[in-house]
Amino acid sequence: MKFGIFANLAGPGRHDEFDKVLDEAREQAVYCDKAGYDSIWYTEHHFGHEGNELIPNPILMGADIAARTKRIRIGQAANVITFWHPLRLAEDIAMLDQMSGGRVDIGLARGLYGREAANLNDLADPKNQEQNRALFEETLDILKKALSDRFFSHKGRFYNFPPEGLKWSHPMSPPSSEFMDMEKEEINKIALTPRPYQTPHPPLWQVIDSPRSIKRAAEQGINGIFWMPTVKELKQRFELYRAILSASRGKEATLGEGLALVRDVYVADTMEQAREDAAEAVLNNYRWVCHWRGLGNLMDPGEDPAGKELTYDFLHPRNLLFGTPEYVSEKIQELHDELNVQNLLLWVNHNGLGHDKIMKSLNLFTEKVMPKFKETTFQFN
Repeated sequence: MKFGIFANLAGPGRHDEFDKVLDEAREQAVYCDKAGYDSIWYTEHHFGHEGNELIPNPILMGADIAARTKRIRIGQAANVITFWHPLRLAEDIAMLDQMSGGRVDIGLARGLYGREAANLNDLADPKNQEQNRALFEETLDILKKALSDRFFSHKGRFYNFPPEGLKWSHPMSPPSSEFMDMEKEEINKIALTPRPYQTPHPPLWQVIDSPRSIKRAAEQGINGIFWMPTVKELKQRFELYRAILSASRGKEATLGEGLALVRDVYVADTMEQAREDAAEAVLNNYRWVCHWRGLGNLMDPGEDPAGKELTYDFLHPRNLLFGTPEYVSEKIQELHDELNVQNLLLWVNHNGLGHDKIMKSLNLFTEKVMPKFKETTFQFN
């Protein structure tokens, strides 16, 4: 099993000490790099004066981390690609892939918050789901072309690259049918510079939830990232992804193949200490997200969310890896046995939890949990 870190940096009032937030994130990343974690993933959110999500640019954050680490892969969970100009996004990803020596995983998302879309790209307004999906699909198509092909073009509903009638003539750029209409002396294709380090492009991951998103990702061979659901509910979603992936490939995929699971983690010496330290912090994460999503995504199949309240006692048995190393190990074994989880991403940066407690929990996981599931670990220098 591979272990990564889902690093949603958060904390009320931390805007005024953002330099400390960055220093703590750097310490965490360097620790995980040396300890043998496979990946670390940064989120993208905007205008969050409340402090629940603090990183607006996971690619820029990844560049800082790439310069300080050697082994760990660097992902985005995720780039909200409907907010980005697709060519600038492709260039920035390619740059990060080169700067990191090919350690990039590309995370993709459509966007959830209207406050973000309204100020960054009103075409991505989540109230218009069909337009949002269409914009996502077209942006993804451009992204794959730009990262994979030497020269490429695109004509679509939202974007046209290059625009028609673009004349080009320069003695240091010999005319070529590879990228020009020779008769019109116009550019009909463009090339991304630089090319990504990984070929044909870094791995693609999408944050998926609904059956429609699961099916679409599997059809395109895009890896999937899940978070909230219970094991029983996840099993249905994992099975759906496997069935569609198998059909699209023409050969049987294994359960869990191409998928990653985010789980909220806090390891302590006792169950009571885990609750005392981190219950309120993890509930802050869920209070923020469930305001829009409700509790439906935390139910077992067929279970009615009516009358349920978001409390630690409600949440803990459903999806939290909070407790002693022995308890957390048992829950991870369940994920392995029931879902064949191959990539487990640990959400350890809970909203309002102190850095010292985050690192203490992470150290306990590294020393007492991870060796039970990971064959190779690295020695600290």
